[in-house]
Amino acid sequence: MTEALVGLFAMMLLAFARVPIALAMGAVGVIGYAYMRDWSWSAAFAMTQTKVYETGRNYTLSVLPLFILMGNFVTRAGMSQELFRTAYAFIGHLRGGLAMATIVGCAGFGAICGSSIATAATFAKVAYPSMKRFGYADHLSTGAIAAGGTLGILIPPSTIMVIYGILTNTNIGKLFAAGILPGILATLLLCLAVRYVTWRDPQAGPPGERQPWRERWATLRGLQWFALVGALLIAAVRLGWLKGDDAAVIGALVVFVLSLFFKGVSSVIALFVLVMGGIYGGVFTAVEGAGVGAFGALVFALARRALDWRGLYGALLESARTTSMLFLILIGALMFAEFVNITSMPQDLKDFVMRFEVRPLLVVGAIMVIYVILGTAMEELSMILLTVPLFFPLIVHMGLDPVWFGVLIVVVVEIGLISPPVGMNLFVLSTLLPEVQTRTVFRGVLPFVLADCLRLVILLFVPLLSTYLPSLMK
Repeated sequence: MTEALVGLFAMMLLAFARVPIALAMGAVGVIGYAYMRDWSWSAAFAMTQTKVYETGRNYTLSVLPLFILMGNFVTRAGMSQELFRTAYAFIGHLRGGLAMATIVGCAGFGAICGSSIATAATFAKVAYPSMKRFGYADHLSTGAIAAGGTLGILIPPSTIMVIYGILTNTNIGKLFAAGILPGILATLLLCLAVRYVTWRDPQAGPPGERQPWRERWATLRGLQWFALVGALLIAAVRLGWLKGDDAAVIGALVVFVLSLFFKGVSSVIALFVLVMGGIYGGVFTAVEGAGVGAFGALVFALARRALDWRGLYGALLESARTTSMLFLILIGALMFAEFVNITSMPQDLKDFVMRFEVRPLLVVGAIMVIYVILGTAMEELSMILLTVPLFFPLIVHMGLDPVWFGVLIVVVVEIGLISPPVGMNLFVLSTLLPEVQTRTVFRGVLPFVLADCLRLVILLFVPLLSTYLPSLMK
């Protein structure tokens, strides 16, 4: 166990010295592995070669570039404005309604984007000007945007869940299904946090104009046709007229065709239902669903004439850069995990729990506290890649559900994204909104951090919220 602790400390020193996290984890992993093999560098370099090769040819990992590409197409298609406009039409007339519309819009955008930082950055441009125009306080505006942005990594698809699934050999489709109910709970609690802020200070979020119901339903134009097609295909499968795979292909083609005519939020909802319904129903694998989603997002962008050749090149280049970064970090993490696995730390942790007969719930609670503390000083990807190899064997040993634990980790990461002093979403807003003081952003996000902590407690004591949908999957 001593070797693993020394390696972890060395890696942290390198990270704080601003050595790229991928290189820090990889270097410590190689040196530590060589040390554990009696300074056999040939064994260490063989391990390195194996990890690079296996990661590069891992079919499951192709879900990452596809979902990243899907998010880039969605962003360029301007779907965020449509989601925000639809949410505002229904709840914008309430006190704090624009802030709640921002959170709901972030939830919808996160369902087709999968990136917390991209969601926060997009809604800083989309929602903040509207809230400023209606006289919203900066602390409420920025707090809602920062907190709403975190929904991008919980509501599927989620790159964090994909990486967790790869590290732990957990079914990615089940992880996606597990994020749906906690994502809805998160949206509700964040909206309640907005209501609390406006109850304390009514001037922080004045109500907007009430939209007539005709205009509200107009924002969902075409949704009935998407729903009709879905109902007909489900009935055809149930009656044995179509196979599930054939129905999925027909449904995808119909959704893409209808999106050429109905360019509002209905097509966004249809794309999410198509991708997640296919994965949830066992028709698509996660990789196939990612491919369908990326192609659908491309069709939507072309239908809105939001993508020319230069824009397509930019989306592909940005996706390639992001994917390369993630793969390098993942390779470094796997090398570090291999070093940790051959030390005595995993077994020592198990022995500690058995010796003192610690209740599993208390162990998970202690792990969550560690994650919350780390989240105030580390960014989310590094935190997961560093700690999952340490904690996951203990979770398996105690017989706990890895899907449930994966959801808990993502929720804690969300808290870290908006926790001062180094919450990534806070830095994104400080960069994009230089007119807002950093301390104002920090102050505004505190009620939402408390709401997220409440959500963590609920999910910790009610595992069914995370495990119910995955248990129904085929």
